[in-house]
Amino acid sequence: MWEEILKVFTIVVLPSGLKFFLGPIFGYYAKFHIITLLIGTVAGMMTSVVAFTFFGDWLRSKLSNRLSSRKKKRFTKANRRTVIIWKKFGLAGVAGLTPVLFTPIIGTIVAVSFGAPKKKILLYMLLSAIFWSFIINGVLYFFGPGILPDFMK
Repeated sequence: MWEEILKVFTIVVLPSGLKFFLGPIFGYYAKFHIITLLIGTVAGMMTSVVAFTFFGDWLRSKLSNRLSSRKKKRFTKANRRTVIIWKKFGLAGVAGLTPVLFTPIIGTIVAVSFGAPKKKILLYMLLSAIFWSFIINGVLYFFGPGILPDFMK
């Protein structure tokens, strides 16, 4: 049993915490059941969301000292796009687009940096993770061989 849990954790949960699409794709090729993929994908994203919601400020303070000496562009195309999304749609828009446009880490950092309440961040990201997990895993599970490129089959 622990072997299977570790297998799901390394193949589905960890990759989903880094980039949402990776968990379902890796899990599909490992031939996990769709329920396992749904739970693992949501768990992966929410692990990142919880970690960066509660420890994001601390991490930013630690990293800002190291990164402040470097010159970096403040107004990049990606930064502008993020601000536009936040102004138009708020936390719901950022949370809704996090799995498909951002990574769970970046989406959470954006929400925290704009000062959204932590409880709302967790709720909106959970709802987004559940919704996109059903969509992505469902498409892969039912249409996988037909939609994936040949090198991935």
